[in-house]
Amino acid sequence: MDVCQSSILLLEILILMLEGYAGGDEAKMLRRHLAGSLVKVGIGADRRATAAWYFNKYGYVGSRSSTLTEKHCLEQARNLPKSEKIGAIILDDGMQHWSLHHDLEIVMFNGITLWGNGQLLPLGPLREPLAALEKADVAIVHHANLISAQRIEDIIITLRKIKDSLTVVFTEMAPSFFFEVTNINSRISLRTLSNRVVLCVSAIGSADAFVQTMQKIGAYHVDRLDFTDHHMFQDRDMALIKIKLEELEKTLASKPVIVVTEKDFDRDPAIFENLHPYRVLVLRSQLKIMNIRGCNEDRFEELLEKTVRVKLSSVMRSSELKVCS
Repeated sequence: MDVCQSSILLLEILILMLEGYAGGDEAKMLRRHLAGSLVKVGIGADRRATAAWYFNKYGYVGSRSSTLTEKHCLEQARNLPKSEKIGAIILDDGMQHWSLHHDLEIVMFNGITLWGNGQLLPLGPLREPLAALEKADVAIVHHANLISAQRIEDIIITLRKIKDSLTVVFTEMAPSFFFEVTNINSRISLRTLSNRVVLCVSAIGSADAFVQTMQKIGAYHVDRLDFTDHHMFQDRDMALIKIKLEELEKTLASKPVIVVTEKDFDRDPAIFENLHPYRVLVLRSQLKIMNIRGCNEDRFEELLEKTVRVKLSSVMRSSELKVCS
């Protein structure tokens, strides 16, 4: 689904607000992907303040009045083209942020690790207990292409025990092509790495999924160097990677190719040029909704539209009752 063109929420502007880890690596990637679209990416730990700043600058349109802006925001917005106004906000990791009203709750799990030991941070991977799923409208199980059919069924059973009406969607990160670390506009076929020696270098939350994806592409040998999520690569890291590359080349008698994720690339595009003369490729992937239990991309859009319309209708009725009383 293209968030820039989707009619699900009938948006004029879509704003994504993300925490600023590692200089905002995810925000940098989104801005690169969404350049020239009607999407603005705001960064800030204080979601309410960030939203207020954007509302003040661009104005907003919506079905309810916002508590975030003063009357002058509306007056300012009248002078802007309609397409400039904020129509909706998507919060990253926003379930526990209640300073902004939530119309729709979407929770995403990693299908490989799921909820781990079931404990909250820092003892486990969860930001909220599983029971909080009762507040959710949609649960997305990511990397579902890398888990078994039986595991998928078990996940559905577990989630439905918590909330029977929960919509469960399964997604995959489908590889599209590579681009050269020195040329962001290049497009290199995935077949390029067929029967090649590959070193996966990443500082992401799910390195296992990245490595498994490279194995499925058909590389002859896949090795890995994992760093902590959002790690800022330094020159000493490049030296460590070069040592690993030289070891692989000596052992397998083939010059390895380094593959990194887009998030790692956007964190510091220039740092990987220090790995010359080894070739460094960046994997470009696309989030895709898998057709499982009849919930494909079109069905997902229908479910979202229906859920949002029902919730907004409820809000409007509530507002009318307050006015009448």
